[in-house]
Amino acid sequence: MRRVRIVQALTVSAVVAGAGAVLAPAAQAATIPVACSENALVAAVTLANSTAAADTLVLASGCTYRLTSPHGGLGTGLPVITTPIELIGPATITRNSLLLFRIAEVSRSGKLTLTTSVAITNGSAVGDGGGILNRGAVTFTVSSLSGNTATGNGGGLANADTPSGAAPAATFTGSSVSGNAALLSGGGIYNGLRGTLTTTGLPMFITGNTATVNGGGIAAVNSTATTLTGTTVTTNTAVLGGGVFRQGGTMTTTNSPISANIPNNCVGSAPPVPNCTA
Repeated sequence: MRRVRIVQALTVSAVVAGAGAVLAPAAQAATIPVACSENALVAAVTLANSTAAADTLVLASGCTYRLTSPHGGLGTGLPVITTPIELIGPATITRNSLLLFRIAEVSRSGKLTLTTSVAITNGSAVGDGGGILNRGAVTFTVSSLSGNTATGNGGGLANADTPSGAAPAATFTGSSVSGNAALLSGGGIYNGLRGTLTTTGLPMFITGNTATVNGGGIAAVNSTATTLTGTTVTTNTAVLGGGVFRQGGTMTTTNSPISANIPNNCVGSAPPVPNCTA
C-alpha cells in the first residue's frame, strides 16, 4: 500500500508541477499539495476528477489562486467537480479576468468540501451561482463566500433547481457569506427546487448580500429543506425578504436572528419564515 501511495504522489507531483509527461493516476484516494498557481490548481482538480476516489487538495498556505480564464466550459473557472474533492486552506480562489465566469460548478456526482479558511470570491456568472453552482454536494467549514455576482439566482451559491433525481445539498458551518449579489433571487444563497441547505454557527454570518427581487441573504424556493441554526442574517437587501425569502418547502430556524435587513426581514414569504418578524 505504501508503495502505491508513493507512486501516486510522484504522479500527482508531475501533473501539478506541469511536467511534460503525465502518468496515469492510481485509484486510491490521495492527498495532493498544490503549488500557488492557476495551472497547478486546474491540473490538481483535473487529476482528482480522474478517479472516483475522494481526494484532498492541500492549497499553498496564504496563496491567492487567480483564475484568468474558464476551465470548466465557458462559464466556470475551475474544471467541473465530478468526484469528491476537499480543498484545505488557508487560501483564496478568485476570478482575475474581464471574462465573466463563476469560480466552481459541482455536478450531480461531485462533492466539494472547503475546509480551513478557503475563500471563494469575485466569481461572476451569466446565469445562476456566481461563486458556486451546485448540482451535487458542497460543504463550507470555517471558510467564506464573498463578492460574487450572478445575473440569475444565487450570487454566492445556487443549489440548482432540480425537478427529478438526486437533488443538491449545501452545508455551511462557521462560515461567512457576505457581499454577494444576484439580479434575481438569493443574493447570498439560493436554495432551489428540491434542494437542501443547512447552516450551523460557530458562529455563522450571512450579511451584506443583495438580490434585486427576493431573498437578499437567502432565497428558498420550493426547496426540500432549509435549516438555520446559530446563524445571523443581517444587513442584506432585497425587495421582498431582505433577509430571508421562503416560497414553499420546509424551513427551520433555531437561535438564528434575522434582523436589520433592508427594507424588511422576511416580508412576502409564504409560508412565513419561522421566528422572523417583518
